[in-house]
Amino acid sequence: MQGAPISRRFPAALAAAGLVATLTACSPAPEAGDTGTPGTFSVWDPYPQFDAGSAWAKVIDECGAEAGVKIERQAYDTTDLTTKVLLAAQQRTAPQVLVLDNPVVSTLAEAGVLKANQDVGLDASQASPNLVSAGVQGGQGYGVPIGANTLALYYNKAVLTAAGVDPASVKDWASLDAALVKVKAAGKKGITFSAIGTEEGTFQFLPWFWGADANLTELSSVDAVSALSLWKSWLDTGHAPNSVVNNTQTTSWQEFATGEYAFAENGTWQLQNAKKAGFEYGVIPIPGRTGAAAPAPTGGEFVTVTAQDNRDTEAKAGRIATCLTGPDKVMATDTALTYVSAVPSVQQQQVAAQPELAVWVEAVKGAKSRTGDDLGTRYPRISQPLWGAVQAALSGSKTPAAALADAQAAAASAK
Repeated sequence: MQGAPISRRFPAALAAAGLVATLTACSPAPEAGDTGTPGTFSVWDPYPQFDAGSAWAKVIDECGAEAGVKIERQAYDTTDLTTKVLLAAQQRTAPQVLVLDNPVVSTLAEAGVLKANQDVGLDASQASPNLVSAGVQGGQGYGVPIGANTLALYYNKAVLTAAGVDPASVKDWASLDAALVKVKAAGKKGITFSAIGTEEGTFQFLPWFWGADANLTELSSVDAVSALSLWKSWLDTGHAPNSVVNNTQTTSWQEFATGEYAFAENGTWQLQNAKKAGFEYGVIPIPGRTGAAAPAPTGGEFVTVTAQDNRDTEAKAGRIATCLTGPDKVMATDTALTYVSAVPSVQQQQVAAQPELAVWVEAVKGAKSRTGDDLGTRYPRISQPLWGAVQAALSGSKTPAAALADAQAAAASAK
């Protein structure tokens, strides 16, 4: 990783993180392998909510002990983690093992920050192929998914019962629209979701986009326009609140938690909050336009190995990563994270322990990687214009067709 100017070494990663000026001004790199106390390995993850006494931290320590090393763990917010890893890679102080959000894997792999699985003995074959695909770049696999989350529709049982709606009847967009009409007639609110102008907004829009058979390489297609027109129609009819334009997935959940809404699009991470909401709830798949469940995007992290100057170090890091994602360890981690396991056999154990996870397991089985379909590092350059189009259409500044046409033009010209 020495020699080339930083702006050439990490072009896509720097463009995504806006770090060119920062990294160009970095001080000279310290010696390779200077990642902390001698004789230790570093693990960085995006789980600051878990302290040293958590089940996750204990699993890390166990895996370090099995590899014969002491682990120094650092936890950062997801956005901060990507920035800090790029800085550390330039300074040659990157952690040996890195746990990161799945859409970022291809960007860091292309930048040369990560090692391919085959080079470090990391095996992703036990994980479901649709989840593994997020870590494929240039035909090579990078890392193993530690678990997955995705999206579905939570519903308030009392609201639907009062409106005379059977949640099992919601099978497509037409039946969902019909349910929303009944809910409004009964004096309650319809559906809430997040359409904020960030990746969260794209994440929430994708099930409707893919559920219309739209493709991320053709943002202005008739199918794509139909998905955005659906969302716009809900604001126009009052089935969804105007607040969705600014809603994060957290604030959208808070709206649902008032007990006034029939439906909320949200993820597995809200299950504990759902149990505390004070009303009976259920979960159904997000319907496709003409029936069947729509593919939802996969969330969750990959455990990866970073490029080091020492092959033995990389191989040992591979053993630690293998341990962290092994079926005998990952059940505790996925339970703590409220994730569906990436390993089918562990998924079965989860459903046996918590039957309410069955809907989520099926949703994960049908989920799609955002960087799949060979998009890789192109995905961020598509996602940003897409969430901009959603914002423009829902705010009324552009029609759905015009907004998506502009988004397609922007995505095509992005470098």
